[in-house]
Amino acid sequence: MGTRTWGEGREGGGQTRWALVLLWLAVAADLPSAWGSSGPRLQQWPVPYRRFEFRPTPDPYCQAQYTFCPTGCPIPVMKDDDVLEVFRLQAPVWEFKYGDLLGHLNIMHDAIGFRNTMTGKNYTMEWYELFQLGNCTFPHLRPEMNAPFWCNQGAACFFEGIDDIHWKENGTLVLIATISGKIFNQMANWVKRDNETGIYYETWTVRASPEKESTTWFESYDCSKFVLRTYEKLAELGAKFKKIETNYTRIFLYSGEPTFVGNETSIFGPAGNKTLATAIKRFYYPFRPHLSVKEFLLSLVQIFDAVLIHRQFYLFYNFEYWFLPMKSPFIKITYEEIPLPNKTLVSKTLGL
Repeated sequence: MGTRTWGEGREGGGQTRWALVLLWLAVAADLPSAWGSSGPRLQQWPVPYRRFEFRPTPDPYCQAQYTFCPTGCPIPVMKDDDVLEVFRLQAPVWEFKYGDLLGHLNIMHDAIGFRNTMTGKNYTMEWYELFQLGNCTFPHLRPEMNAPFWCNQGAACFFEGIDDIHWKENGTLVLIATISGKIFNQMANWVKRDNETGIYYETWTVRASPEKESTTWFESYDCSKFVLRTYEKLAELGAKFKKIETNYTRIFLYSGEPTFVGNETSIFGPAGNKTLATAIKRFYYPFRPHLSVKEFLLSLVQIFDAVLIHRQFYLFYNFEYWFLPMKSPFIKITYEEIPLPNKTLVSKTLGL
């Protein structure tokens, strides 16, 4: 990890614009594994997030407007008896561009800070998209390719220092635990494995309804989920967390039971389903980047019609496609509390 700053380069404008569509849909909605097979199969809910044996090299077509992890460094090895403070870090998404605007809507980015009290050095660790949020959420429809083309990877970034102003001014920088150097090193080894096997970003959490006990069809895999996994690992290793309120941004889609419709080969391959292939590409067409203002406004109307009127959504998850029969309230962005882990509860969950 560290100096392996995947996704360096530039991408044309438009990805931020489409990421803002997520917010627009949420507001509008409040107005009056059998790979290669689309046949029946036993289904587990939520669908388990697929992990990989190693991280693939991104396709050169995928370029980032903002360089991923530009000052990244390897995670240092601490002395076993070092004492490190652990900080919860949270700030508004795109604060560098919009200031605290999205903070007022509780759309926040999460990270973790560390301070070695023996050396005085500070570190920041976070997980985010290599090619910005729009690319992770919607595909490119390339004329030379029959199938939608996805630029979707997310990865951990570790670098020295904590930008106090960035996290304090409009967000959170608060001490939540103190750990030993030994626990930090064990956590670092886990982070490296987690980062190599969990390679793609997933924006949406898909549920049957807003009710807390409703079925979750798909879980998101984003910056907050990385932070939560890290906290749980630290608790498993012996960290004791302070009792403070911790909230996280989540983007929900609401649908009836999803239907598995196939993967790239079974849908878009030579013997694929042309009708379904056309429907999926038609669904994603309004989300394409680099639109003029007129095209962008027309696309908003098309998205509104597909998702909120005809109640249709095609989700790409685990490199497979699913049809979601959307239902009210369709989409919501929430800021909900998820407590810091308790070692006893984590141990029971893991069977330790």
